[in-house]
Amino acid sequence: MATVRRPIVAGQFYEGDAEALKIQIENCFLHKFGPGQLPKIDGNGSRKIVGLVCPHAGYVYSGAVAAKAYYELALDGRPDTVVVLGPNHTGHGSGLAIVNEGSWRTPLGNVEIDVETAGRIVEEAGIIDVDNTAHRFEHSIEVQLPFLQYIYGNDFKFVPISFLMQDLQSVVEIGQVLTNVLADRNAVVISSSDFTHYESQASVNKKDFAALKAIEDLNVRQLYSIIEQQDLSVCGYGPIAALMTLSKALGVKNAVVLSHKTSGDITEEFSSVVGYAAVVFKKP
Repeated sequence: MATVRRPIVAGQFYEGDAEALKIQIENCFLHKFGPGQLPKIDGNGSRKIVGLVCPHAGYVYSGAVAAKAYYELALDGRPDTVVVLGPNHTGHGSGLAIVNEGSWRTPLGNVEIDVETAGRIVEEAGIIDVDNTAHRFEHSIEVQLPFLQYIYGNDFKFVPISFLMQDLQSVVEIGQVLTNVLADRNAVVISSSDFTHYESQASVNKKDFAALKAIEDLNVRQLYSIIEQQDLSVCGYGPIAALMTLSKALGVKNAVVLSHKTSGDITEEFSSVVGYAAVVFKKP
């Protein structure tokens, strides 16, 4: 019998009831920091989006920023497969871990794992382990699913990859593997990451804008250099760098920052905030 991963942050990071969750997601789209309107799928969308960077905090804090990215995705059409890359906050499981069967449940229903795509990724990448334990208590990938389900229903498949290891060599290799596997597929990659954590508004803005400039330029080495030199606490820099590598290989010229806000912009308490960004990687 196929395994079902149950949600672990429903009722905490986002509403635990289907109707309340739909309303919460709609409020993210309609929020003053969001796109200001609900997404509509363009059936004739060009499918030029290779990937997105989306935050993974509680929807009350980062949902409107995430909505900016998902609004663009809806306009771009309907992907068959969504590969979600997220940092491993828990320390459980393998350094790079994929789930290759079953489905993941949220209050909006079950999303099936794309067994074929996951299998090809495992074949191509000697450094990724099939390991459910890395995903069991991790929120960074889970919180992306309700947004995807709100837009596409359960009419897509997905592949989750968790990054405990985020060294440059490993993430570039993952980016190259994703290039080989996804080049001929109708797929999109979501890199789940928050940006600088628990510093003043001014400090977070300064550090995040430096990182975002490197991301816009698709300069992976520069991103790693900034993170090291300025001691950035961007939790999903590995997933972002893997997406940058993939995007460059697939002909993306530069990424576009759709939104950058902080938790302070929501709470109006600016002494210790977390940064959130929505970024789109699109073929010309």
